[in-house]
Amino acid sequence: MVKLNEKTREEYTQLLIELLSAEDKEGFRERFLDLHPVDQLEIFQRLQQESRGRLISYLNPSEFAEVFEALEAEEQREVVKQLDDSYAAEMFNNMYADDVADFLGELKEETAKDILEAMSDEDAEDVKELLQYEDETAGAIMTKEFISLEASESVSHVLEKLRSKAPEAETIYYLYVVDTKGKLVGVTSLRDLITASPDELIENIMSSRVVSVHVNTDQEEVGQLIQKYDFLAAPVVTHTNELIGIVTVDDVMDILEQEATEDLGEFTAARGATDVNVTAFDAAKKRAPWIIMLMFFGMITAGVIGQFEETLEQIVILSAFIPLIMDSAGNTGTQSLAVVVRGLALGTLEKKGLGKTLARELGTGMMIGIMCAVVLAVVIPLLYDGNIVLAFVVGISIFLSLSIATVIGSIVPLIIHKLKLDPAIASGPFITTVNDILGLLIYFSIATSLLHYL
Repeated sequence: MVKLNEKTREEYTQLLIELLSAEDKEGFRERFLDLHPVDQLEIFQRLQQESRGRLISYLNPSEFAEVFEALEAEEQREVVKQLDDSYAAEMFNNMYADDVADFLGELKEETAKDILEAMSDEDAEDVKELLQYEDETAGAIMTKEFISLEASESVSHVLEKLRSKAPEAETIYYLYVVDTKGKLVGVTSLRDLITASPDELIENIMSSRVVSVHVNTDQEEVGQLIQKYDFLAAPVVTHTNELIGIVTVDDVMDILEQEATEDLGEFTAARGATDVNVTAFDAAKKRAPWIIMLMFFGMITAGVIGQFEETLEQIVILSAFIPLIMDSAGNTGTQSLAVVVRGLALGTLEKKGLGKTLARELGTGMMIGIMCAVVLAVVIPLLYDGNIVLAFVVGISIFLSLSIATVIGSIVPLIIHKLKLDPAIASGPFITTVNDILGLLIYFSIATSLLHYL
């Protein structure tokens, strides 16, 4: 297999383009099929429409299936339009069932139905089964291409079975053992098989302590389990412990990336609009509701400032520190939000304890507040004619604001988590706005009470 670096990739791509232009089918196939599927994908994506069509015609459906599987959903929808029905059906037959289900799940029901009818009955049934499970569950992301064993089989018999069935399986590093009713009873590894005596029975080398996931388990929990145990795959079972599929580590990597992207969208109030391929109109449509909602929260902030209009009229210099109070409280609250959401996602918060986490965040906020107050106590008198009282007002306000902001940033996602919702919904902009309001109330309340000394 050819390995490409940046320099050779450019040269190799140019060579393949020239072979396509010259209609040298055999020369193109020899070089293209010698590449890693990832490099095949990158070269395919760089080709123009006409060259793509010729590349597809030079490959049989099973060869092109690997390239198609690696494409993004939007690209898949465009590419499939170039394929004739029989070629597409054969290509889908040669893809893993979970990848076909992912693709069909993005299509209109009628279009998906036509594709399933064109596929072979056996492959179509596997895909239909996956499509019936709820989105983002173990059932929806599992693959049906796995090898199961019986405890009474010998190692030599299993190795012979692997030689014939391994090419169809997504992974063979873990082999799951089932009883006569298809219930999961054990697991063994390829390494165990290779090192065992050929006459040894599977029941003597398997482990009966199998970590599995239920078919309705949330995909994020599946990802965390595989990450926790460093698995290459995890078996998926029904409520009766019947083995019906496996989730592989490559799917988990995609899941964790997807979940991280969703959390980032929640944090920034831009859920669904973080993809650079989304059009400006669609991005604006998804981000505008949050911005409009936060704008109304901003009006509450303006109302708070209006309530202390008399204080501002008498001591105009107080207005200079409004951005400082607001920004500091908002930023500190967002930091606590990130800490708690990450702790909930990784499960470390339960281990640490809720009380200890809140106490730690409060302590952190207080110490940051003290440090900021000390800095302001030195800087403000130097800049504002030795005004010690002003330094005290701003310093004590920043201390209280940051202390409260860390608590707010910690409690809000915990409440949302208790309501069985995604804690990332407590987005950064939302927490920031709430802490802005509280920070201003603290600031102006202290300033008003000490007005005669300013």
